[in-house]
Amino acid sequence: MANGNELEGKRVAVIGSGAMGGGLVRALVSNKVVKPDQIIATDVDEQKLMLLREETGVNVTSENTKAVRACDIVLLAVKPQVVPKVLMEIASSLQSERHLLISIAAGITILSLERATPPRLPVIRVMPNTPCLVGTGVCAIALGTNATQQHKQIAHALFNPIGITIDVSEEWMDAITAISGSGPAYVFTFIEALSDAGVDMGLPRDIATKVAIHTVLGAAMMAVKMGKHVAELREMVTSPGGTTIAALHSLERSGFRGIIMDAVEAAVKRAQTLSRAAGVD
Repeated sequence: MANGNELEGKRVAVIGSGAMGGGLVRALVSNKVVKPDQIIATDVDEQKLMLLREETGVNVTSENTKAVRACDIVLLAVKPQVVPKVLMEIASSLQSERHLLISIAAGITILSLERATPPRLPVIRVMPNTPCLVGTGVCAIALGTNATQQHKQIAHALFNPIGITIDVSEEWMDAITAISGSGPAYVFTFIEALSDAGVDMGLPRDIATKVAIHTVLGAAMMAVKMGKHVAELREMVTSPGGTTIAALHSLERSGFRGIIMDAVEAAVKRAQTLSRAAGVD
């Protein structure tokens, strides 16, 4: 596991400063994972870069190759469909003995990344989710062919402060993308539905939303802190003949579990489609 010194003296190029890339830059700086002068952020949007520099103090440039040549760690944070173009642009600037390439692009396989970059380049694939932006994310880490334990420790050092990190086999990445990557959207939709239900039952919108948000938060914290199976936690809430069992009966009759499982399956299939459509292979 990372001991805190893995990033000392390292410079990080963040290629792509959109919602996730820019958010990670902000999180890395605010959590003091690295100093602002250790980061060079790039993007095609100059205005976005100027705002990021003002907010965080990091270095910025619109030239990806310039950032890569000045750094040791390259964090690829562009959209999956842009990955082939970016890799073609920076491939000649990547040095196998110096650089570590970390990709957070959904659906882009390690094999694809390795084929498009110099031989023996260490590659790591990471799937973070948006709660990383507030320090409560999930980051799944899969090592490429040439990545060592030292490289893994660097990845953990980068992502540990902004969420939990989990070492996984790459074959699980699409499922993890569908659960943790897309999962916050499912939860936000559930919160919105709970709020709507509260309003339908006569609650003011602000109270309904606040109650819904903190109910979900509290339930999640119970699952984290009590260490019990979620079915056992559910039973703690469910009294015989009570309101909760009536509500659960309605959810089961509506196919609630099946709907969630279908949604995850759809997300997995979409991740696989993105991988094929990116055309890196």
